[in-house]
Amino acid sequence: MPTRMRPTIWRPLATAATAALMATLLTPVATARPAPRQSEPVHSYEDAVREAVWVDTGYDGNGDGEDDRVAVDIVRPREPARQGRKIPVIMDASPYYSCCGRGNESQKKTYDADGDVDQMPLYYDNYFVPRGYAFVGVDLAGTNRSDGCVDVGGRSDVQSAKAVVDWLNGRAKAYTTRTGTERAEASWTNGRTGMIGKSWDGTIAGGVAATGVEGLETIVPIAAISSWYDYYFSQGAPLYGSGPDWLSDYVNSPEARATCDAVQQKLVDGAPRTGDWTKLWTERDYVKAASKVKASVFLVHGMQDLNVRMQHVGPWWNALAKHGVDRKIWLSQTGHVDPFDFRRTEWVETLHRWFDHELLGYDNGIDREPMADIERRPDQWETSESWPPRGTATATLRPGEGDRPGVGTLGLRRGHGTETLTDDPALGETDWAAHIDRPTPEKAGFVTGPLTRDLRLSGATEVTVTARSSTPTAHLSAVLVDLGPDTIRDYAAPGEGITTLTNRTCWGPSTPGDSSCYKETAAKTADVDHTVVSRGWADLGNHASKWQGRPLTPGKAYTLTLDLGATDHVVPAGHRLALVVAGTDKDLIDPPSDTPTLTVDLSRTSARVPFVGGTAAFAEATAGTATVAPAPAPLDGVSAPHTAHRVPEGAR
Repeated sequence: MPTRMRPTIWRPLATAATAALMATLLTPVATARPAPRQSEPVHSYEDAVREAVWVDTGYDGNGDGEDDRVAVDIVRPREPARQGRKIPVIMDASPYYSCCGRGNESQKKTYDADGDVDQMPLYYDNYFVPRGYAFVGVDLAGTNRSDGCVDVGGRSDVQSAKAVVDWLNGRAKAYTTRTGTERAEASWTNGRTGMIGKSWDGTIAGGVAATGVEGLETIVPIAAISSWYDYYFSQGAPLYGSGPDWLSDYVNSPEARATCDAVQQKLVDGAPRTGDWTKLWTERDYVKAASKVKASVFLVHGMQDLNVRMQHVGPWWNALAKHGVDRKIWLSQTGHVDPFDFRRTEWVETLHRWFDHELLGYDNGIDREPMADIERRPDQWETSESWPPRGTATATLRPGEGDRPGVGTLGLRRGHGTETLTDDPALGETDWAAHIDRPTPEKAGFVTGPLTRDLRLSGATEVTVTARSSTPTAHLSAVLVDLGPDTIRDYAAPGEGITTLTNRTCWGPSTPGDSSCYKETAAKTADVDHTVVSRGWADLGNHASKWQGRPLTPGKAYTLTLDLGATDHVVPAGHRLALVVAGTDKDLIDPPSDTPTLTVDLSRTSARVPFVGGTAAFAEATAGTATVAPAPAPLDGVSAPHTAHRVPEGAR
């Protein structure tokens, strides 16, 4: 449910401000100065302080008998300290500063002869340091210049960044060198910290917020993971052919690779390929700790992100709402893409106002603006006062038999009969949608008639399937499809919805070692006849529990509910809405050990879909429609997702 933005720190100061204002009214020669509404670039970036400290995490991740120290590179304006003023911090804690790079141009940290950061990746320091913020780039434990081991979202990762927030607030120790004893103090900051980052970086921001650490005022997670189990599995179905140990090795520094075998083995042992829930996943589930979150959350995600999928948005967002956390959200049509690369000008302006409000306490009105920005068509956005919008309610849709096998109806009346499909791991959602009007053995499709009015889906769908398998193992996929011509971002192309251009725009001052100028981008679009708008997967063996699987008894009926990713999509009048039930979704889940034939009981199968207007809206949009003749040719869509070993990183 929607919540109001929390009051700014400017408002608690209103009493003192009012008293000062009254004093000026009683003194005619005085002139009242209005409260600032926006930070301005009044400080020198070229003359900024660049320094490095190593923060003691209080945790010995590599078991060498010494607490790990994490490297913290700082860029901050010089003038405030000279004037006796303390400033807030914007922080990006990342495993990618040396191994892989950050952003669309894969920038890495570089250092001068003194070991201080010369190039800080991304534009945050260039833009915000002149405006009176410090920017802090933290190397997670086990990466770049930090001690310890990467443990993929666990205690070591989260403590790496939390310890820095503690140091900024005077609660932890830091040193001027990695192994020395000379202490470093954060006397220049007021401790008010905002964390930002894409993918793994944004994930760590969420993990730190879920500790409830004091001083963390806001987080801006972009395409971030909220539960690491859901990055590797979907209700028991494996999403990738490897576990977190592969990812840890991918980002660990050479030193960490030589000393972190024990941590690697814990990752192997704690993440069995069965897909069963273990203590390892409990430690890495930030949703369950949402009650501890004190920071506000500005969440950004691509609705077609097939790396960090939309399953990470719905549960986290709802948990934050349940506990009264102030929230804002942007949902784009892209895949795994930063808003700096799909809506640059508006993003920088909005982020500036957000940090001004949350960290400087400026009453700039952003807390009274609509909660959600949603990309409806490429580069065309609309807002919602709350998300999902008020008036959204679930409608229970029922699949029914059609006049041909596997080509059925979708409506409000309970269906009868069965549909049979045989898992084909060589096919996926793009194949199923393209042949939605034709009987094909690998899927069962259910379709409304053409809508008579627009129908908006907003939120997460649940699809309950009752099925019999011919084998002891079986996977299920369910997808919702908008059937009709459209122009969308080509999220399956290499840029995941953007094309990188050659011209650059600049976002703040530059130095010889750190340019603020980045290549522009443009929307990469595709003209399609259908769009997959939401998807979900599960192992049928997890019918009794989302977190533990069991072998199936061939021929026995099992009922399982699949959680589809949240979305916000308008099915236009004249289009049709389809539900597809199938087996393996090629390149999005791994196939089961067997090749099952599944018999779906339509009378015990349904989809709970969140519509703005609920059941009445669906009934009105489908009233009087007739069954449509099958399309004479396959429907065109985006290309199938390309096979790749994905990692939650910024560089694509």
